Amino acid sequence: MSAHEHQGTGHDGHGHGDHGHGDHGHGGPHRHSGDEAADWDASYADSEQRWSGRPNVQLVAELDGHAPGAALDVGSGEGGDAIWLAQRGWTVTGLDLSPVAVERARRAAADSGASVEWIAANIADHPLPGRTFDLVAGHYLALRRDTASGAIGAMLDAVAPGGTLLVVGHGEEHRATALEHGFDPDEYLQPADFAAALDDGWTIEADEVRERSDASDPASHHVSDVVLRARRA
Repeated sequence: MSAHEHQGTGHDGHGHGDHGHGDHGHGGPHRHSGDEAADWDASYADSEQRWSGRPNVQLVAELDGHAPGAALDVGSGEGGDAIWLAQRGWTVTGLDLSPVAVERARRAAADSGASVEWIAANIADHPLPGRTFDLVAGHYLALRRDTASGAIGAMLDAVAPGGTLLVVGHGEEHRATALEHGFDPDEYLQPADFAAALDDGWTIEADEVRERSDASDPASHHVSDVVLRARRA
């Protein structure tokens, strides 16, 4: 519900790391009808392009120059993060709750020449091969606490031995602005929730607040991110 630059529709997903939400979005859809996919589709219909199409700065900081492998972008939004990874040799699966977002991502990937497998689904409900991905990433996930049962476990289960989980959320100063836009961060899963779910089979390599290197960008609505990076044994 992505979620970017962003379960997901980061959403999901929602997040849109572009999305999920990636970009510099405020998270959640504009309405809550009880059908999250439909709500996200309606939110995307408000504009021809919701997110910037640029990769999340924290993704770039963590993965630029990293040896490529298999990656799962949860809440892939309009595709910014997934396309960036694919262009650097990663075998990428982009998953988002919103079919509209996935179709936009598919077109963007085709236009850029990037090869990405796109899935329109909620990660909590969509079977994925276990312990397969060298990277499982979710940026600004809009995974509602009341409907995201199983999402954390699904993301953790997807990480291969030796693989990395990367979850990025907005810094605390984003809260007031988010509330003004009708988005309550407390209603959604945060990086701390993923950290709390890790057992002795994981090593937390980073769990910190970072200033965004693009904070001076007038398109950016926040100046810091919470970054969780963990490696499976």
